[in-house]
Amino acid sequence: MDIQSIKAYCKDPQNRSTVNVGLFILLIISFHFLYLGWQALGYWPIGKLVYSLMVWSVDMVYSQSCWVLDHIFHIDITTVSEQRLIATPNKEGGWARVIIAPECASLKQWMHWLFLMILFPGPWKHKLWYIPMGLVIIEWTNVIRICGVLMMQIPWPHSFHLAHDYIFKLFFYFIIFLMWMIWVEKFYNPTLTKTKQDE
Repeated sequence: MDIQSIKAYCKDPQNRSTVNVGLFILLIISFHFLYLGWQALGYWPIGKLVYSLMVWSVDMVYSQSCWVLDHIFHIDITTVSEQRLIATPNKEGGWARVIIAPECASLKQWMHWLFLMILFPGPWKHKLWYIPMGLVIIEWTNVIRICGVLMMQIPWPHSFHLAHDYIFKLFFYFIIFLMWMIWVEKFYNPTLTKTKQDE
């Protein structure tokens, strides 16, 4: 298969969904490895800025999660602000708890979203509001994730790794995928259709 065949395949409207999903997967995987490499380099050349943003992001998601657990779910929580720890009694008389480390903040997912949406095709007049809206949704998805990880441990005290590593991590990326799907269906594909009609 030569370059011309690939271009023809990509331009064929019948292959649009396959091409879009393939590009989504390529961008997500590319960012993952680029981020790991950048992390290994200490986020050079803006390491200090990234680390300060991580601290800010951790503080924000910590305070938001505490507020949601207290005011919405009315869970009696104990907090240790210096460790960004949130705890509550579980059904066995022990403690359900989460510690919000820098890796738990939304910063990586924000970067993921920016990378995906800046590079994925589509009209910039909509990207200018859709990207910031996505950042806000990602932040509150992270709050739901942290609250969910804690709350699952109340009835199921040994569920931390299941909740943290699988259920809510998949939930997080499902939300990003869902936002991308809405972008493709509501903004990108209609633009392509309009361009074809204008030709």
